[in-house]
Amino acid sequence: MIYSLSDDTWGQEELQAAHRVIDSRHFTMGTNVSEYEKAFADHFGARYAVMSNSGSSANLLAAAALVYAGRLKKGDEVLVTAVSWSTTYFPLAQMGLKLRFVDIDPGTLNVDLEELEKAVTPATRAVMAVNLLGNPNDYGRLCGICRRYGLILIEDNCESMGASLDGRYTGTFGCIGTYSTYYSHHLCTMEGGMSLTDDEELCHYMLSIRSHGWTRHLPAGSSVYTKMGDPFYESFNFIMPGFNVRPLEIEAAAGLEQLKKLDRFVEQRRENAAYFMEKIGTTGFRTQAETGRSSWFGFALVLPEERAGERGRYINALREAQIEVRPIVAGNFARQKALDYMDHTVCGPLGNANHIHENGFFVGNHSRKMRDQIDYLVRTLENA
Repeated sequence: MIYSLSDDTWGQEELQAAHRVIDSRHFTMGTNVSEYEKAFADHFGARYAVMSNSGSSANLLAAAALVYAGRLKKGDEVLVTAVSWSTTYFPLAQMGLKLRFVDIDPGTLNVDLEELEKAVTPATRAVMAVNLLGNPNDYGRLCGICRRYGLILIEDNCESMGASLDGRYTGTFGCIGTYSTYYSHHLCTMEGGMSLTDDEELCHYMLSIRSHGWTRHLPAGSSVYTKMGDPFYESFNFIMPGFNVRPLEIEAAAGLEQLKKLDRFVEQRRENAAYFMEKIGTTGFRTQAETGRSSWFGFALVLPEERAGERGRYINALREAQIEVRPIVAGNFARQKALDYMDHTVCGPLGNANHIHENGFFVGNHSRKMRDQIDYLVRTLENA
């Protein structure tokens, strides 16, 4: 590809870290994981971090911890934005929670907060907020809604590492915030996820759920479970239905090196975004309106209403020009067939999400300077 969705951010530091793990012959859940968790929590200002094998699993740990801790119960309703990735929704459904889809704001592409408040029902117990493509939600308003109705706030921050609002990082506004370090994301550990929380009990639930629901990784004095003092017994002692979503030492070792570079990566993405916004106006596409300080996962492009239905020829032109292009996340997820298997309701017609579904797409942003690629993108769209 002349213009790909993502770039390779690994240097010799990550390769050397991986080789150190290979030489150690200790590949899973060791000192690199614990050091990376601490460094990650410190960087974003959280008390606890629990690493997992993917951002999808980070969401699963969050949902399971809230259910097993009794904060949510099966059948409780969770408000979700209509435009996001599949694993925003699947873990909630897998833990027996009911989804209620809410339309997006056409500017920010995050959930429409007026529609969100209208969507609250007597069964609503939580909100799963998604910071889409690096863009923070308006947490002043959103947290106010949650307080007003007594709702738990969870953050899917998998696309928005390094974004902030009023000097506070996204992923730290809710009771649990989740992150992804998949190849194309802000940091790359090949696969990997992280769940941040300031709640010790939820942290301990996630530590157990991450490894089969056993007690081995719980600290002494945990409020979740009191250990018997017999390491033999505790090695295979199961207290809740858990999963095996453990990360690898190689991933954590690479993450420690990547984390040192994160601020530089995010600043470069913001510099690229400023140039993109300066140049893209000539094409007539709508772009994502920034809230706070976005970390610019990618660049969303939406045809205005008067040009609805013309997306196909632009997609063809981009492909012919070797510019990698994707739907805006998964479009309107309420239109995905997977919902046939999930307990859910839809609030309203979701008109903005439908417009995005049919008339939007996104292209990548990189952690390196990419003015040439942006110029090439603009020329291609103008010619189309």
